[in-house]
Amino acid sequence: MNNFQYSRATDVADAIRLLNSDPDAKLIAGGTNLIDLMKENVERPSRLIDISRLPLGKIEETAQGGLRIGALVPNSDLAYHPQVEQRYPLLASAILAGASAQLRNMASVAGNLMQRTRCAYFYDTATPCNKRSPGSGCSAVGGHNRNHAILGASPSCIATYPSDMCVALAALGALVHIAGPTGERRIALEDFHRLPGDTPHIDTNLGASEMIIAIELPPGGFSRNYSYLKVRDRLSYAFALISVAAALNLEGNAISEARLALGGVAHKPWRSLEAEQSLRGRAATADHFAHAADLLLQGASAASHNRFKIELARRAIVRTMMQAASAAPQSQAHKKIA
Repeated sequence: MNNFQYSRATDVADAIRLLNSDPDAKLIAGGTNLIDLMKENVERPSRLIDISRLPLGKIEETAQGGLRIGALVPNSDLAYHPQVEQRYPLLASAILAGASAQLRNMASVAGNLMQRTRCAYFYDTATPCNKRSPGSGCSAVGGHNRNHAILGASPSCIATYPSDMCVALAALGALVHIAGPTGERRIALEDFHRLPGDTPHIDTNLGASEMIIAIELPPGGFSRNYSYLKVRDRLSYAFALISVAAALNLEGNAISEARLALGGVAHKPWRSLEAEQSLRGRAATADHFAHAADLLLQGASAASHNRFKIELARRAIVRTMMQAASAAPQSQAHKKIA
């Protein structure tokens, strides 16, 4: 681990000032991903700016009837918050599907958004990786790529984004509140993370001197017909091969609104408005869900070892949508797929 300077921000403006004065500085709160990356010599910040004591740890109702979640709310606190459990159970379920209880206790909401890929080649500094060292090549393209992307990849990078929480946030239509030198702005969660293209080392659309200050949930939380299904190699402490966040509003057996997002398949949570719109006015049947799955997976392309993920994703989408339609969400306590 390299030497670095340490500063403790006194408020948001101070954190932004410190970021703006040092382009190689990094913010730290729980540190559950950044410290690992520093130990592996993947991240080499010149300065750590501690924001853990800033007043960004509240969950509050918005004037529009949604929820505003402070950037420093721990993942566990968010998952077990009464308003989230009652109104946004899809989000609570996705959080509980991720990591371990100990990590969820430490990890912040903003840190979850900012976590980096778990591609083994990204972590291995002895191998070429465009995300770690732009222009060096992508070892995963010709290497072991069983866990890698089937959607939105590029010749420069086929890594996937690891968050479970953000898949649910994308499906719910969450907004990211950002503060920077020129003031505050908002961006849709589904637009926050970037596809790799020719710049896979740039994970998000967050500016160099900007920071996340909150996440906003809209009023509608799909509190009855929802499910989050995570398919992984082992049931404990593993990242998704495929994850699906599904939410429906039903009028009888007819779908009035549908939300659908995938994890484990791309460099960002994957959502398709076309797939969701195809379900409006349709009966909640496996055939209609299969058609939506085909639309969501349009353009899917396999690498040498992950072709199975395309069919796995298709089946997982249908299964999760059926769970949502039946108001029988996947249990994160028992994890056995219903």
